Amino acid sequence: MPLCYTRFVEINKEKQIKKAVSILREGGVIAYPTDTIYGLGASMANIPAIERIFQVKGRPKGMALPLLVADYAQIEQIVISIPPSARRLISEFLPGALTIILPKSDIVPDIITAGGKTVAFRIPNNPVALALIEGLGKPIVGTSANLSGHPSPLTAGEVKKQIGDKIDMLIDGGRCPGGIESTIVDLSGEKPIVRRQGAITVEKLRKILPDIASTVEG
Repeated sequence: MPLCYTRFVEINKEKQIKKAVSILREGGVIAYPTDTIYGLGASMANIPAIERIFQVKGRPKGMALPLLVADYAQIEQIVISIPPSARRLISEFLPGALTIILPKSDIVPDIITAGGKTVAFRIPNNPVALALIEGLGKPIVGTSANLSGHPSPLTAGEVKKQIGDKIDMLIDGGRCPGGIESTIVDLSGEKPIVRRQGAITVEKLRKILPDIASTVEG
């Protein structure tokens, strides 16, 4: 009985992912679990869907959106180049709770970066999120599935309560770990800078990049 039930859950989740990928391809907006919180996603390549993300969240368009990617190859597509410092951080911390900022390539729409010349990205350490990105074959938006200014959701129920009637699909992956958000490292300038202290401490980062700068220690 337990084995049969487990198999049923796996099949059901696979069907949900296939349906969600189809919705993303058609320009829909979905909510999905990640290794931190529930995310609100749309295909990076679909501008109307990205505009809906802003509407659903009530988020000002002057705020850039982060991207979730599946692998190194997708990173190469969305940035101009990957410097040695980024390669070291990617190798050490991704998939995981590290967001990296680099100069964007022309493939990234301006609406994603709020007209800026850099893009923030990470590889999530979550099988559902990775399956969505791999199935779509493109990066997806990785913003939190909540109304702007409200708590980030850790359960599907919390997503439903905040934005459930505004999205096309919600994948219930159980409770997300939550906790500390990802650390953001800006590698777009001459010197690496920690823009947000998160799950990965400055001390750990300095073991890889000794010259990294930060106003926050930990």
